[in-house]
Amino acid sequence: MILPNDTTVLVANGEKLKLYRNKGTEPHIKLAELPEPKLDSHNSGTGVHHRSSSANPDAKRLEEDNFAAAIAGYLNEQVVAGHFASLFVIADPRTLGELRRHLHANVKAALVGELAKDLTHHSLQDLEAALTGH
Repeated sequence: MILPNDTTVLVANGEKLKLYRNKGTEPHIKLAELPEPKLDSHNSGTGVHHRSSSANPDAKRLEEDNFAAAIAGYLNEQVVAGHFASLFVIADPRTLGELRRHLHANVKAALVGELAKDLTHHSLQDLEAALTGH
């Protein structure tokens, strides 16, 4: 895949978030890590319809959903403010699904791709390889 220069790459799961910026010139990918944003995942509102049951057995899932909603809120703010022109999201399938539920139309328009994998604990080289398909 060719990742446009200056694309923001978000790598997340239900507990962790990392941000990178592609500084490589097309078609090369060279990720530079960005500072981790401060997110408030408490009372993000995603768990309003969740109840503890066999279908949703614990509070950990609710916390993960709230974290994904907080990430989406952050992305919505950054894209609308013009800080992220293009965006690539790498997240585990569950977090990716929850993110999609909360993304603003402008964020969806800025998305250049998604990868449904949990790569939050992988090296920078592993992330670059995943983006290039190697």
